[in-house]
Amino acid sequence: MADRYSVMAVVFGVVSVALGISGLPVEAQSINTTGAAATTVDSPAARTPWGVPDLQGIWDFRTITPLQRPDDLVDKTVFTPEEAAEYEAARVASLHKDQRVEDGLEPETDVAYAYNHFWWDYGDTLVEDRRTSLIVDPPDGKIPPLTPDGQLRGDQRREARSRPAHGPEDRNVWERCIVGGNAGPPITPSAYNNNVQLLQAPGVVVIFNEMIHDARVVPIDGSAHLPDDIRQWRGDPRGRWEGETLVVESTNFNGKTAFRGSGADLRLEERFTRVSDDRLIYQFTIDDPTSFTKPWTAVIPMKATEGPIFEYACHEGNYGMVNLLAGARVQEAEAAALATREPQ
Repeated sequence: MADRYSVMAVVFGVVSVALGISGLPVEAQSINTTGAAATTVDSPAARTPWGVPDLQGIWDFRTITPLQRPDDLVDKTVFTPEEAAEYEAARVASLHKDQRVEDGLEPETDVAYAYNHFWWDYGDTLVEDRRTSLIVDPPDGKIPPLTPDGQLRGDQRREARSRPAHGPEDRNVWERCIVGGNAGPPITPSAYNNNVQLLQAPGVVVIFNEMIHDARVVPIDGSAHLPDDIRQWRGDPRGRWEGETLVVESTNFNGKTAFRGSGADLRLEERFTRVSDDRLIYQFTIDDPTSFTKPWTAVIPMKATEGPIFEYACHEGNYGMVNLLAGARVQEAEAAALATREPQ
């Protein structure tokens, strides 16, 4: 962790002493989100002093547009304005966490909400083009089916979580504060902490997520990926420029993050395109033939927002995990005591 923040400090220093950056054009931009690598920009973004598109800033990716298209919208890719307003109102109401048992909730659901609504930050609008899913490919807006190997790994994870945890490895990486859900990679909207900051220096980009205060340092120097036997929680990222777009390709995942069922063979492509002074289009493609029957792509618009980003102090080995495992041991003791009782 110390090394990670040392690298970030270097990047902050380089960026802070860089020369001024020219203004970004604010003319209307043309964005096509109908498929992979489809984002287009009418005018080029501003440039850094070393001549690449300037993507720097804090970007808000909140939205109540679901990742996958709901089953009741199977034939609808885009809402009408009236349908969008109706969906937004209903969805915002359903997500409100200040509902209680007297409002019709089951007691378990009331307790599971954990926080008051003040602390949640889903957002309250669909993406601006009113799509019914963030996934744009396949055209049905759904994550492709898992392969038999992917299904087996999923069954094993569910089995481990259906019983008292033997150790922290039986719990998901979100609970363990190793990798935060919406931080990914890839980045996806979630219940809160939906901000990411991009910082640039010559030959490197830092992708700093609010969730789990997670920073990915992405070399853009043409260097090769790590050897195949070196695996990492967030993969091994390498960046390149394709016109106005920063493309980040990550490999060498350890398979333990299991994004939507992915495994160690995941090849993740992320694309960042600044289309105006306050808009950035983020697109990712999941390619993992051992886990999914075909690749799939999502497009998420991001809006510029003011900072700073405050630390989300979730760390591995925190007291929540200690208490969870202590509770698991109590459950096991109670079950053992019940099993040894003589029939009445």
